[in-house]
Amino acid sequence: MWAFVCGTPRGRVVTYGQVALELGAPAAARAVGYALRALPPDTEVPWWRVINAQGGISLRGRGAGADLQRARLEAEGVTFDAEDRVDLRAFRWWPDEEESARLAPR
Repeated sequence: MWAFVCGTPRGRVVTYGQVALELGAPAAARAVGYALRALPPDTEVPWWRVINAQGGISLRGRGAGADLQRARLEAEGVTFDAEDRVDLRAFRWWPDEEESARLAPR
């Protein structure tokens, strides 16, 4: 999971469900969220590039964590609409088949 999230390019996003699907566990989107939330504060894993399937930020209770995620995405050029959502057609990253094979668990 970490390799897939780390492979997400700057200025692009993936969804929790997409991460789960790419790793062969399509029903594990919530587990992806739990795993990202458990990362230490100084992690180099770009957790902020993972958003929900509606293009929104899903941090529980919103607040400072959601503000930080949005600020990091905006600093990378990701834009939000009036409803605080990212246009997934414009910003979603889909790795090619070769890259998916490289990131797949062995």
